[in-house]
Amino acid sequence: MTTAIGVVLTDHIASARLEDERLAGNLLRYPQDPDAIEPLEAIPDSDLVQILAAQIETVANAKPGSVDAIGVAVPGIVRYGVVEESPNLPQMKGVRLADQLTSALKERGIAAPVHIANDADSIAAGVAATRGRLDKLTRVWTIGNGIGYGRWPYVEGVWEGGHITVTLDPKERYCGCGGIGHLEGIVGHRAMRMRFLDLEPEEVFANAKQGDIRCRKFVDLWHRALAAATASFIHLAGPGRFYFTGKNVGFLDLPLLRSHLETKVRMSPLQSFSLEILPPDDETALIGAGVSALREMK
Repeated sequence: MTTAIGVVLTDHIASARLEDERLAGNLLRYPQDPDAIEPLEAIPDSDLVQILAAQIETVANAKPGSVDAIGVAVPGIVRYGVVEESPNLPQMKGVRLADQLTSALKERGIAAPVHIANDADSIAAGVAATRGRLDKLTRVWTIGNGIGYGRWPYVEGVWEGGHITVTLDPKERYCGCGGIGHLEGIVGHRAMRMRFLDLEPEEVFANAKQGDIRCRKFVDLWHRALAAATASFIHLAGPGRFYFTGKNVGFLDLPLLRSHLETKVRMSPLQSFSLEILPPDDETALIGAGVSALREMK
């Protein structure tokens, strides 16, 4: 039996134990109250590392037996254990998270290898693991404050799909990275709030259903942008299955997305794609983080 600990660091921290690539035991959350207002971006990186170490220690000690690997999923560009960029957790930029967390765990008597992965990649790994598709290409869009693109199996690269260019309009400059024409600048929650200073994103989509012309035009743009980015990855890596999840996945109208996607993917060998919505949860990413860590050992 293989044992791993999966951890997800987003707008909160969640961790759990995995046995044979399945959750075993209760999920631990920080902060414990899901309604607590304690944004992680306000916590210094060194303190975040200690919080992560404390959670991992608690999970490790909750059950006897050694831990084979520890997988941590974080947003941003993650390579070789370093968080090179993380717009949603800016204090983590440049942090050698694998090294720092390994050191903090060693002080607590835990010596399992630590693997750091992008959070969207971890969701893709979790989807593949729970659906028996670890040998298949799996791609995931996470729709929230930022837009993440994850894929399994992982291949070397940056894969910042949320920053793919979907329009040449110079006025489209709402992306948090400062880039013009990015997917996240249209579909991301923060970008929508900047665009509609008089409406929250939820109100924009609700008003569109009521027939508001301005909101209806934007909702169509929102879906066209996501279709354009998805079409780009189909043209690069081929058709297949795409999953959509995240806190704002409820805004997604799959038939509308498909109708726009079909206008962009016209070559018949590339039209065998499928689209599926997944309810957002921590468990899928936790499993993916643990699976990625275990696979990294092989």
